[in-house]
Amino acid sequence: MAESDWDTVTVLRKKGPTAAQAKSKQAITAAQRRGHDVETSKKWSAGQNKQHLVTKNTSKLDRETEELHHDRVPLEVGKYIQQGRQEKGLTQKDLATKINEKPQVIADYECGKAIPNNQVLGKIERAIGLKLRGRDIGLPLEPKTKNK
Repeated sequence: MAESDWDTVTVLRKKGPTAAQAKSKQAITAAQRRGHDVETSKKWSAGQNKQHLVTKNTSKLDRETEELHHDRVPLEVGKYIQQGRQEKGLTQKDLATKINEKPQVIADYECGKAIPNNQVLGKIERAIGLKLRGRDIGLPLEPKTKNK
């Protein structure tokens, strides 16, 4: 190795102020006195554990003047699901496994607590063979024919 001068010190980088120091009232006023641009903005829901925000339906619910609620499956549809399931000799659990859903989903649809989902209703329609959507609720489901 070549000769080293141990008396000289080289500073590679200076650490800037930490985040807490940069945000302090003192630091902000000092920066304003020096003529630097200072931008302050309040973060919405900062410091809270809000990872999943539901904003899609909130504006729709806000516009409603009545009680705030989502539409539920009508009891009429629930009764048709129950009748069709019993005609096929299926329990709620059997129907649920047949359509790849949880038994609680079938129970919720039958008692009218579920929020309607067209995919689930379509699977139930095909499994029990009854229409559950539209005008012809309760009528047998007609198989789709391919026209050539």
